[in-house]
Amino acid sequence: MEIKRAAVIGAGVMGSGIAAHIANAGVPVLLLDIVPKDAAPDKRSAIAEGALARLLKTDPAPFMHKRNARLVSTGNIEDDLDKLADCDWIVEAVLEDPKVKRDLYGKIDKHRKKGSVVSSNTSTLPLAVLTEGMSDAFTADFLVTHFFNPPRYMRLLEIVAGSKTRSEAVGIIRHFCDHRLGKGVVDAKDTPGFIANRLGVFWIECAVVEALDGGLTVEEADAIMGRPMGIPKTGVFGLLDLVGLDLSRHVAREMAASLPGTDAYLAIKRDVPLFEKLIADGYTGRKGKGGFYRLNREGGGREKEAIDLQTGEFAPALRPRLESIGAAGKDLRRLLEFPDKTGQYGWRVLSQVLCYAASLIPEIADDVAAADEAMRLGYAWKEGPFQIADRIGVDWLVARLEEEGRDVPPLLARAAEAGGFYRTEGGQLQFLTVDGEYADLKRREGVLLLEDIKRASEPVKRNASASLWDIGDGILCLEFHSKMNSLDQESLKMVEDAVKIVPKAHKGLVIYNEGSNFSVGANIGLALFAANLALWPMIEDLVATGQRVYKALKYAPFPVVGAPSGMALGGACEILMHCDAIQAHAETYTGLVEVGVGVVPGWGGCKEMVTRWATATRAPKGPMPPVAKAFESIGTAKVAKSAMEAQDMMILREGDRITMNRDRLLADAKARAIELSTDYAPPQEAVLHLPGATGRAAIEMAVRDFELKGMLTPHDRVVVDELKKVLTGGDTDIVDEVGEDALLKLERDAFMKLIRHPGTLARVEHMLDTGKPLRN
Repeated sequence: MEIKRAAVIGAGVMGSGIAAHIANAGVPVLLLDIVPKDAAPDKRSAIAEGALARLLKTDPAPFMHKRNARLVSTGNIEDDLDKLADCDWIVEAVLEDPKVKRDLYGKIDKHRKKGSVVSSNTSTLPLAVLTEGMSDAFTADFLVTHFFNPPRYMRLLEIVAGSKTRSEAVGIIRHFCDHRLGKGVVDAKDTPGFIANRLGVFWIECAVVEALDGGLTVEEADAIMGRPMGIPKTGVFGLLDLVGLDLSRHVAREMAASLPGTDAYLAIKRDVPLFEKLIADGYTGRKGKGGFYRLNREGGGREKEAIDLQTGEFAPALRPRLESIGAAGKDLRRLLEFPDKTGQYGWRVLSQVLCYAASLIPEIADDVAAADEAMRLGYAWKEGPFQIADRIGVDWLVARLEEEGRDVPPLLARAAEAGGFYRTEGGQLQFLTVDGEYADLKRREGVLLLEDIKRASEPVKRNASASLWDIGDGILCLEFHSKMNSLDQESLKMVEDAVKIVPKAHKGLVIYNEGSNFSVGANIGLALFAANLALWPMIEDLVATGQRVYKALKYAPFPVVGAPSGMALGGACEILMHCDAIQAHAETYTGLVEVGVGVVPGWGGCKEMVTRWATATRAPKGPMPPVAKAFESIGTAKVAKSAMEAQDMMILREGDRITMNRDRLLADAKARAIELSTDYAPPQEAVLHLPGATGRAAIEMAVRDFELKGMLTPHDRVVVDELKKVLTGGDTDIVDEVGEDALLKLERDAFMKLIRHPGTLARVEHMLDTGKPLRN
C-alpha cells in the first residue's frame, strides 16, 4: 500500500505541524479537531481552520512552500470522520490522556478503511496502554510514530510497534517517513519516553538540579551545557525557554508517573518552586513573556535579561568568559577535569547522563547506535551519549567513576575493556553490542554517506579547503571542508583540478559535503584582510579565478551535479548555478546575498541568473523580464528558505530535483550524475539580449520608489546602481546581444569598484564582528 492520503486528528502545535509536513511531501491531508463549545453552524471546524491559518504565519515556516497549504483540508471529529475512509494513514495527536485517546480510536475504527494504518504521536504513553480494549484488527494496524517539534525541522521519528502490529504496516510508515518526510526513523522499545525523551528529560532535570546545587548562573550553565558538549548553544535553560516551561514540566510529570520506582530519574527529580512561579506569572518561555531569559522592552529597547536562580530576579544577561572553557579549548575531557565550579558542573551532569544511558540499553533500544542517533536527530546533539563517552575516553570515565565510589553500569565497563563503543575495522564502522562483541553499523538501504567513503579510502586529491573522493561507478565527489565551508583560493584550485581529473578515468562529478552547511560563500574575512592592506590585485585575481573556474566547470566535458544542504549562499549559490543539475536537500537555504555586504555577485551569479530567466520555458519573454527577475532576487539579497522556494527563484530549474532525506542526498546526486553521463554534451554558451538604457530606466523607477519610502540606505543606492548596469548590459545607451565573457567583465568591474568603497568595507567588517548586516 502507498500513502496517497492522510489524516491528522488534533490540530494543536504538533498535530498541525505534522499535517503541514505531510503536505510538504505532496500528500493531501485532512486536519480534524473537536467542535468548539457553542460553535455557530459555520464555525464547527474553527479550531482546525485556525490552526491552518496560524501555520501560514508561523516562523520558522512549517510549510516548505505556502502553496503546500492547499493540500490541507480541515474539519471536525463530529461531522467529518467519514472522510477517514479515504485515508491510508491516520495520525492521532490529541491530549496525553489514555481514555481520551482510546475513545477516539473507537470512533476512528468505525470509519477507517480496511488496512489503513493508525498511529499515535504520544511522547510518553506506552503502546500497550493505548491499545487496551481495542480489537485485534485495530491493534494489528496500530503503532506509535513519535515526531519531534517542529516536525518539519527535527529529523527524528521514533517508531514503536506492538507485538500484534503487522510488519507490513510498520514497513509502509517507515518507508514513507524516511523517503517522503525525510525522517531518520529509529526503532524504540515500548517504554516510557521511548529513547530520546527518556534520555533528554533526564539530562535536562540533571542539568537544572546541578546548576541550582552548584550555585551557577543561567548563563554559566548554558555556556557549559552548550557548544563544549556538542549541544546547541541554547544549552539547557535556553532549551527550556524554547520548548516551553509548562510543556517541559508536563512531560517531566508524565515521565515520573510512568517510570518504575527504582529508575535513576526519580532519584534526581525535584520540584523547583521557581519553575512553578515562572509558569504562574506567564513566564512559560519564548511563547510567553519569557522564561529563564526575557527581552526587556522598557523605554523602547530590547535588552536580553536572565533570571537569578537563587533570587528569582532578572538582570542583564552576561556572556560569561569561563576559565574552564578557555583552558580546555576543544578538549571536553580537560573541561570535565577543570577544578572550578563550572568544570565540575559539567562532570556531574555528563557523568550521570552517560551512566543513565548505559544502564538503559537494551531496555529502551536494541543498541547504542540507535540511542546515539535518537539524541542526534531528536535533540540536535552533534554526538550521542555513547559517542561522547568515546570522545572523552571510556577507560578514563570508568576510572573516575570508580575513584569516586560510584556504580559503573555493566555496558560501560565492557566498553572500557573493549576500547570504546565504536571502532573502525577494515574501513567499516562498528559498534559494541550488549553482548560485548562488535557488529557492523549498517546503513538503511539506498543510503550513501561520504563519511563511510572517507573511512574506507584515501582522497583522489586533497588540499586545506577541499578534497576529491571516488564514490564509485565512475563518479567523483568534490567536498569543501574549510571553516563553514567558505570558498577561497584552495577551494577554487580543487574545482579546477576536478575539471582536469574527472575526464581521465571518470564520467561525472558531484559537489557535496556533510557539513551543517553546503557553503556560506566566499571567505569575506580574506577579502577584508586584502582590502585593508590595499592588495587590490590579489582580490581581482581571486574574482577572475572564480569566474574562470566556474565557467570551466559549466562547460566541462562531463556532467556536474550540485548537491546542497543547509546554507548555500553567495559564491556557493553561484557554483550551483554553474552545475548541469542540482539535486537539493529539501532544507536548502540559498541565494545571491552579495548586495547585503555591499558588492554584486562576482563569480558569474548575475550572468547565470539572467540566463536562467531568459531560457526558462515558463518565464515571460523579451529583454526586460529576465533582467527584472534577476534584479528582484539579487538586489534584495533574497534567500530561499527551502529548495521549493529556490525553484521559484530559478536557482533550481525545471528538471532539478529535491531529496527529502539528508542521508539519501549523495546517493540521489550520484544517480543523477550517472543518468546525465549517457551521451553527455556540454551546454551551448548563451548569448543574452539585454535592454540597455531602457532597462536601467525601468529599474530606476522601482529603486526610486524604495528610496522615497526610506527603504534604501545611501550605500544601498551605490550598490544597486552598479547592479543595474551589470544586468542591463553596461553603461551604454543601446545593448542587444551580450556574450558571457562580456557580462563577466561587467560583474568583475562592478565588484572591484564596490569592494574599494568605504561603505562596503564597513559592512564587511561589521558582518565579521557581529554576524549581522550593517545598514549604512
